Amino acid sequence: MPKQWFDKVFGHVDATKDLKLLLSIGGLYALSVALSNTFVNIFLWKQSGQFLDLALYNLMSVIFQPLAFLLAGKLTKRIDRVYVLRMGVIMMSLFYITVLIVGSNAASYLLVLGALLGIGTGCYWLAFNVLTFEVTEPETRDFFNGFLGLLTSFAGMTGPFLAGIIITKMTGFQGYFLIFGFSLFLFLVAVCLTWLLGKRHAKGKFQLIHVLKERKRNKNWRRILWAHVTQGLREGTFVFVIVVWVYVVTNNELALGTFGLVTSGIQFICYYLTARLLKPLYRKKAILVGGLLLYGAIFLLLINLSFAKLITYGVFISIAYPLLLIPYVSLTYDVIGKANRSGELRVEYIVVRECFLNIGRISSILFFIAAITLFNEEKVIPIVLLVVGSGHLWIYFFVRTIRLRKEDQEVIPSVHLTEGDGGPDKTV
Repeated sequence: MPKQWFDKVFGHVDATKDLKLLLSIGGLYALSVALSNTFVNIFLWKQSGQFLDLALYNLMSVIFQPLAFLLAGKLTKRIDRVYVLRMGVIMMSLFYITVLIVGSNAASYLLVLGALLGIGTGCYWLAFNVLTFEVTEPETRDFFNGFLGLLTSFAGMTGPFLAGIIITKMTGFQGYFLIFGFSLFLFLVAVCLTWLLGKRHAKGKFQLIHVLKERKRNKNWRRILWAHVTQGLREGTFVFVIVVWVYVVTNNELALGTFGLVTSGIQFICYYLTARLLKPLYRKKAILVGGLLLYGAIFLLLINLSFAKLITYGVFISIAYPLLLIPYVSLTYDVIGKANRSGELRVEYIVVRECFLNIGRISSILFFIAAITLFNEEKVIPIVLLVVGSGHLWIYFFVRTIRLRKEDQEVIPSVHLTEGDGGPDKTV
């Protein structure tokens, strides 16, 4: 890609070897997840046909993610954080190896698969976030996060669509096994790349209690954590219900891939435009508009569900997510940056943030499980979506009272949108 084009899009950048390697690892992760994660839920749905089973699988994942974050956070203070990144990628590889081994009996191993996915995701993102702080500088962070966002969006466009084509062209579960096998290969390549990263020596003690107590002293930190709980409320249930609905309405994996292609394509454009055009002054207004769009889109799905309505829903949320997440993530890191001992305890702040996010996800799935257990599935699921789907709208009401000094708002710290943030590949 011509350097002149890079300079026009991201500004002039002198990228280090470790920065390029971390981008490559992030790109491989994004492509592997884009190829397979959506279709894992459909693979399990075709075997079970029960929303309860999918809910249990996703529940195990979001329970083990914060546990993995806690373990990984503690390890990064004792050993090289590159080892922790490698551990996360290896666990993700083990997840796909297990899927391939159990094959058409995967529905009998839902809890094990969910636990493996949660551990791998938690370890990977904790280490990736910490390494992002360490391999980027203020002058290279825009480039890193902008280019990673483009890689993730491109993977979100092409991955599900190509996977849908392959699966529909092959009989039985052969296409699924081929896609899961290729995802495993990508993760193994990512593991190899981690050996080329420079060593990052551990230092300090893991002081989680101090960061938890910071909520009492720091109102901004308390508000942003409650905002993450409400963010998790939507993500917990929507991440699997919508993809199943797309498949049930169309009975075609290629339609699911098309849904991903359209939504990620629009997100690709909107993330870039929002990042370039949104001014810090309008952060909170953008969060409110994004939250309203995300909640309003749900009403398209309440009656007479069709593929056209699902695509329209996808278009709305693809516009809304950049409006909400870019200023929200930036505000989150502003709050962390101004918190007590944030430089020394940045790992602990990330761990606590992720734990509160997953409290919301766990609550969402438990509410979903209780609702479909006690009431008729077909009638109660739309009501559940209306309740938990308001989560992103509630974010505004927590962050609107956050006050930072004027000089803290002049520059938006460009932190990439992680899995936990519901980044570019999140079309839920």
